[in-house]
Amino acid sequence: MDAVNPATGEAVESYEDHTEADVDEALDRATDAFEEWKERPLREREQLLENAAEVLRENRREYAEIMAREMGKPIDQGISEIEKCAWGCDHYAENASDYLEPEHHPSPPGSTVKTVYEPLGPVLAVMPWNFPFWQVFRFAAPYVTAGNVGLLKHASNVPGCAVAIEEVFREAGYPEGVFQSLLIPSDLVDDALEDDRVRAATLTGSGPAGRSVAATAGENLKKTVLELGGSDPFVVLDDADLDEAAETGAWARNQNAGQSCIAAKRFIVHTDVYDDFLDRFVDEIESLTVGDPMDEDVDVGPQAREDLMADLHEQVEDSVDAGATVVTGGEPMDREGAFYPPTVLTDVPEGCPADDEELFGPVAAVWEVADDEAAVEKANDTQFGLGASVWTADRERGERIARRIDAGCTYVNQLVKSDPRVPFGGVKESGYGRELSEAGIHEFVNRKTVWIE
Repeated sequence: MDAVNPATGEAVESYEDHTEADVDEALDRATDAFEEWKERPLREREQLLENAAEVLRENRREYAEIMAREMGKPIDQGISEIEKCAWGCDHYAENASDYLEPEHHPSPPGSTVKTVYEPLGPVLAVMPWNFPFWQVFRFAAPYVTAGNVGLLKHASNVPGCAVAIEEVFREAGYPEGVFQSLLIPSDLVDDALEDDRVRAATLTGSGPAGRSVAATAGENLKKTVLELGGSDPFVVLDDADLDEAAETGAWARNQNAGQSCIAAKRFIVHTDVYDDFLDRFVDEIESLTVGDPMDEDVDVGPQAREDLMADLHEQVEDSVDAGATVVTGGEPMDREGAFYPPTVLTDVPEGCPADDEELFGPVAAVWEVADDEAAVEKANDTQFGLGASVWTADRERGERIARRIDAGCTYVNQLVKSDPRVPFGGVKESGYGRELSEAGIHEFVNRKTVWIE
């Protein structure tokens, strides 16, 4: 399993794949570890998670550099990602006991009825490369603290991140087998899912990958949580603060080189402010610095792989061929590495890739709409339903529109984000289930009713 620096095309390091026999041994370790881990007092599991947060903070620069080398994340953004992982650990270290407190129910005199939350067992996590630490800790912090044990199948282009994450848990003092990384190709995932020792699965990734995992898990009656793609609308109404909307929108589209499921991708702008917003938005886009992810002044790094950049450019070309206009960007950069410039498309016709596919890179598509009704209609004109952002000076108007958009989360005068304090997940082709907050820790537990007469 080779790690390749997308900024240079050079090999970073090579890791030996785990074999089927290795996976079998890992599942045995996970099963044995679960029997002891589930009995470990919750307060002790919370303390270990607090230890993990300390390990993350102590090594944040090292982990950020691994991300920069393996998938091209600018170093400052990588450090912020590690700090967010530590925050997620802090959140569950402080709140898991409250989230898992037994819930009492009405019952006849002399009896006690309650719901208790018991872990399921080994949970397989299939995780993506774009936020290679945060996506993992988003599942691991709640699920493992609830008493489950984790098995990580990470994306094949970030093996160093997978190894480093396992080391975080080891250095924090977790028992052997409670969290393991499996360096395996995707074609071994189904075998692991079908194994009786795996009790549930979570995936963050593409629609096809999610369908495959859901199908296999469904055949084996195993619980799944899926967080899939998105084509999030960014709605700018006629009374919005255009400077703030343009600045935030440019960042929401281009953070992590645009490689985010919850990035703002479809900008839907009221006709009264369309020209003004577009000018400010393009100015913000063109002010972003593209370059070496190790440079602390860089805003936008490379695409994670050359083939991914080629796919993105093909979507842009097909959209332009269909009638879209390139306002800025639109061509791979003439330099070493998989660099694609921040790009803005207007006059986007219906049915082209920029209209009905997810563009997983720094390409913003902008539409002009006549009123609130048209804005909502366009926002919902997508197979996806992950997040949405609405910009207006009228908070009540913003909430009305936000509630009408089909999405798992909607933000008014804020970019879409995942936050450990609130549930996160999508609808439609963006998946199902929720991560984070109390809802997240309850996804992979047995909600057992206990009646005591």
